[in-house]
Amino acid sequence: MTRSSASPQTTNPTPAIEVCNLTKSFGNFVAVDNISFSIARGEIFGLLGPNGAGKTTTISMLSTIQKPTSGTAMINGHDVVAEEDAVRKSIGIVFQDQSLDEELTAYENMDFHGRLYRIPGEVRRKRIGELLALVGLEDRKDDFVKTYSGGMRRRLEIARGLLHEPKVLFLDEPTLGLDPQTRNHLWEYIARLNEEKGITIILTTHYMEEADRLCDRIAIIDHGAIVVLDTAENLKNSIGGDVVTITSPDPDAIAGLLTAPWVSSIEQHDGLVTIHLQEADRHIPGIVTAIHQNGIGITSLSVRKPTLEDVFLHYTGRTIREGGATGKEAMRMIYRARGG
Repeated sequence: MTRSSASPQTTNPTPAIEVCNLTKSFGNFVAVDNISFSIARGEIFGLLGPNGAGKTTTISMLSTIQKPTSGTAMINGHDVVAEEDAVRKSIGIVFQDQSLDEELTAYENMDFHGRLYRIPGEVRRKRIGELLALVGLEDRKDDFVKTYSGGMRRRLEIARGLLHEPKVLFLDEPTLGLDPQTRNHLWEYIARLNEEKGITIILTTHYMEEADRLCDRIAIIDHGAIVVLDTAENLKNSIGGDVVTITSPDPDAIAGLLTAPWVSSIEQHDGLVTIHLQEADRHIPGIVTAIHQNGIGITSLSVRKPTLEDVFLHYTGRTIREGGATGKEAMRMIYRARGG
């Protein structure tokens, strides 16, 4: 199932999130570079990019954890700098790194969070029960978190983030490090809570399938800048209807050879030639003939529809798994920029 052609679940014209020329610098290091976008109420919006691209820094500014260097951001009509308290009351957030207390039970973690937000006791207990049921943990509510699997902890963190009934939920790499089956189950929970509660969700991820399945629209962010923003379907269509991948001992020669008008674009990467075109079945015989007539060998050839991985490679010139700084590397760069 993909949500790329889905519409936000409300006709309210006021955006849930509006970002204008938002920038964050640490000395000479620009972590987020003049980005602008808006997110409709009830929308699931994806920020797609490698580690170090600026996803987490963007979330940190929108959630008032870090102040922008310049630019503005409004969350539910509140300015993230001038109205920090109002913003914090209207958002929930689940970070990459776990923030649960392992020595407490699931219920105790939820209860402590509810007390911090001063939710009245009766209301707090009712919501805790409902949310633990929503994420399938009601039977484990009295178990210590240290006995939970990674997937169970992520579900509990999402439930905790919803306890004070936020209008916007930030999910920062919510399925990072989880096995495929657990990740798939968590996707179902995220889609369901969006559908049932109408919560606006901004999701950062470097999992292409996650963005394709969950998000109404996707922004690809690289080196702190948004390079393209649209639905997953439109992004895939923008690079051509079919993808032909050729492995050859001489990829440079193949790339220089294919200049026909029906070729949308050609990329070379790791010894592969990736050709984007319409109606590949009509043109493959001509491609193969031209390559052989020029004495170039073909090791393998495959045809498929574009994926978001192809989109990322097309717009950034690299795959999402390479070239980006890891979280630790990015923090080291920031530390050095501060003169540490």
